[in-house]
Amino acid sequence: MSKTKSIKNQNRTKLVLSYGLLLLMVVIIVYPLLWTIGASFNPGNSLVSTSLIPKNPTVGHYTKLFANEGSLFYGQWYLNSLKISVFTMILSLIFVSMTAYSFSRFRFKGRKNGLILFLLLQMIPQFSALIAIFVLAQMLGLINSHMLLILIYVGGQIPMNTYLLKGYFDSIPMDLDESAKIDGASNTRIFLQIILPLSRPMLAVVAMNGFTGPLGDFALSSVLLRSPEYYTLPIGLYKLVTDKMGASYTTFAAGAILISIPIALVFIALQKHFVSGLTAGGTKG
Repeated sequence: MSKTKSIKNQNRTKLVLSYGLLLLMVVIIVYPLLWTIGASFNPGNSLVSTSLIPKNPTVGHYTKLFANEGSLFYGQWYLNSLKISVFTMILSLIFVSMTAYSFSRFRFKGRKNGLILFLLLQMIPQFSALIAIFVLAQMLGLINSHMLLILIYVGGQIPMNTYLLKGYFDSIPMDLDESAKIDGASNTRIFLQIILPLSRPMLAVVAMNGFTGPLGDFALSSVLLRSPEYYTLPIGLYKLVTDKMGASYTTFAAGAILISIPIALVFIALQKHFVSGLTAGGTKG
């Protein structure tokens, strides 16, 4: 009897510790977000007097973002970031799905070496090639080019996402392909009408990765984009807090909060497939 009671006490202790750890993680994650939201409604430009709940809340920082005063082109930066993110997401889905399907379903010379190359490429930080990318952009006259930025983002998405999607394609039985070929279906039709519909969970993961990546990038975009009207949100917001003549940290907080809106909308749209895709990616290979 005492042994059973001891086991129950141990289980209760583990449960309390687990919930305590989860609560700590929630506080660590949620508190900075709530504090940033509070700062975005706080009057003034300094964060020194900012509190979690502003005493005199104002939406002035949000209206200032879209007033296009001086060198502040927040609306344009927002559109630039959305354009780059959407095109990166679409092109990543196209190229990653085709690449993953090729590695999963076909056997060709250099296949194994190609997979190893992808593995090596995803281990190399993208910023290590910043100088080479800048020189290339200058030679081609593509400074301030969103298209070059999109192509680089897409290229960076291919290695890791190809591994994820290939593992999922490998879990789809080859019998489906063979049955479709007996009925006269081509590889293209099998890919579009059988493989892709069955892979929607992992495609949602690839789409989410492709959309959120450009929204959080600063290093690469700051090298290629030099004119304020071509800035993306990370560069523009950085300029708000580094401008010695008018650094506005509360306006920066408002701009940072607005960045999360498209990410949240995309996540809500893909949530069902996104969660199942992450789970599948961890169990199938």
